Amino acid sequence: MQLKEREMALYEHIFLARQDLSQAQVDALAATATEIVEANNGKVTKTETWGLKSLAYKIDRNRKAHFVMLNIDAPGTVVEELERQTRINEDVIRYMTIRVEEHEDGPSVMMRKNERDRKRRSDREDRD
Repeated sequence: MQLKEREMALYEHIFLARQDLSQAQVDALAATATEIVEANNGKVTKTETWGLKSLAYKIDRNRKAHFVMLNIDAPGTVVEELERQTRINEDVIRYMTIRVEEHEDGPSVMMRKNERDRKRRSDREDRD
């Protein structure tokens, strides 16, 4: 059991920040999460900001939220500390950390979707 704890595992940590934060404040939240991971001998391999998106339902009077994803390579104790710090932060309205077998190379599905939507909009504007 102790041997498994010391091994590095791969995680995806996604958090939703309040809609009234600026992009700079959201970037600061991501930087703080990165610092927490690196201070505990972990490593953040990728950070993606998915932008301000509408929520399916209101969360704490928020209809929208800033979405951020971190790919983390760290032992489980690091994730516990990250989640503890995230739980305390009032700017974060939801978070989720999942263990994955491997990290996705290149942009995530959400980033590819954003690029595809932008391309469709520009194609539509070209037709008009």
